[in-house]
Amino acid sequence: MTKIAVIAFGGNALLRAKQKGTYEEQIANVTQTCQSLLNLVKQGYNIVIGHGNGPQVGNVMLQHEAGLQMYDIERQPLDLCVAETQGSIAYLIEQSLHNIFVKEQIPKKVVSMITQVLVNKDDPMMSNPTKPVGPYYSEEEVEEQKLQDGCTYKADPKGNGWRKVVPSPTPIVINNIELVKQLALDGYVVITVGGGGISVVKDEQGILRGIEAVIDKDLASALAAVQIGAELFYILTDVPKVYINFKKPNEQALDVLTVSQAKVYLAEDQFTEGSMAPKIRAALYFVEHGGKECIITEAGLLGNPAGGTRIVEG
Repeated sequence: MTKIAVIAFGGNALLRAKQKGTYEEQIANVTQTCQSLLNLVKQGYNIVIGHGNGPQVGNVMLQHEAGLQMYDIERQPLDLCVAETQGSIAYLIEQSLHNIFVKEQIPKKVVSMITQVLVNKDDPMMSNPTKPVGPYYSEEEVEEQKLQDGCTYKADPKGNGWRKVVPSPTPIVINNIELVKQLALDGYVVITVGGGGISVVKDEQGILRGIEAVIDKDLASALAAVQIGAELFYILTDVPKVYINFKKPNEQALDVLTVSQAKVYLAEDQFTEGSMAPKIRAALYFVEHGGKECIITEAGLLGNPAGGTRIVEG
C-alpha cells in the first residue's frame, strides 16, 4: 500500500537565526533539511512538502520598496510576492532533493507547484488584520502609506517602527490538490502550498482574485495532508519536541500529546502565538479530520520512531 507523508518545513529549514538570507546560506540550510527526508523515503513513504516563506517574502517587499525609492518601480501586491517566493524556495528544495537522490541512487523525481489557496472573503480574520509583513516605517511615513494604499499599519511592540498588517484567514480549498495527490501516489516528491499558498477569493462567477493576506503554512499543509489522505504529517521546527512550561525550571518535554490534552494546554496559554500554538492547531486539524498522527520535531529526527512529539486521538 502506498503511504504518503506530508512535511511542513519550518522557517529554520530555510533561514537560521542571525543569518542574512544569502543564496549560499539558504541552499546549505535546505540541503541539510532535505537530507533528513531520506529516512522517510527509505521507509517507503511518498513525500509532499509544504514550506514557510516569512523572511523571504519580507525581503522581496524590501526590494520592491528600494526599487520604488530609487527607480520609481511600482511595488507589487502581496499575492505576487508570495508567488515569487513560492517559486524561488521551491527551486532550492527541488534542486537539493534532486542532487541528494542522484548521490543516493534513488530513482525519484521532484516537482514544484505554484499553489493558489482559496479563502472565504467573509472570513472573520479579513476584518482583523494581525500578520505583520514587509518593511518598517516611521510614524510619518505610515501616514503617507495609508493614503497611498489604504492598508492597516501597527506599531511594532519592540519599538522598531510601524509595519503593514494583513489578515490570516483559514484555508478552504487548495488549487490542484487532486493533482498533488496523484503525483504523490505515482512516486513524485511534490512541493506545494509554499508560504501557506497564494491567498485568493472567488466571486459568484468562479473568478479568482489574489488578495493581501497570509495563510498559516502549517494549517495549509495540514489541509493538504487531509485532502490527499496522508498517513503522517510532520511539522518541522527548531526544537526536538513540544514542551510545556517552556524555558522555565519545570519545563517538560512531551513524547505523546492527545487531542484533549493539547486543547487544555492551548487554553492555558502553554504554547506561544506566532510560534508553537499555530503548529498545535494544525496538528489538531489533521488528527481530527482523519489523520493517523502528527509529529512535531526538528528535521534531524525525521523518521526516528523515538523522535519528536506525537499528537494523536484521545
